[in-house]
Amino acid sequence: MKLSHVDNSGKALMVDISGKMPMHREAIAAGKIILAPATLELLKENRLQKGDVLAVARIAAIQGGKKTAELIPLCHPLAIHQLDVQFQIVTDGVEITVRAVSEGRTGIEMEALTAVSIAALAIYDMCKAVDKNMIIGAIALLEKSKREIQG
Repeated sequence: MKLSHVDNSGKALMVDISGKMPMHREAIAAGKIILAPATLELLKENRLQKGDVLAVARIAAIQGGKKTAELIPLCHPLAIHQLDVQFQIVTDGVEITVRAVSEGRTGIEMEALTAVSIAALAIYDMCKAVDKNMIIGAIALLEKSKREIQG
């Protein structure tokens, strides 16, 4: 099996996507951060010392998604058309879902995954003064699609 991100001598390389046709691409990723019940109550009531946790996490997710190519060495920089960040407060934490959209020559799943990861880290940072046992996990790509651009 030939690997796409290494040359014949095994050195890492960025894949040449110049010959690929631009496509409409979407990806949905999700993750979760588990919080203590008391932390969840503070979050719901917007009484955490650092401010509005989910507003900060949403902006952090968008920034993180846009910086994916700077963080992941072999990712191509993409023109991102949308990063829609959604939070669902559940009994044991916060579920994070990101839908990423672009039109380009390569997928946008890494941007969606990065946005989810950064949102979870921002929540962690905002809550760490009151919760020492938070767990970030279950970050996964749920869906990835591409279709021809209608012109």
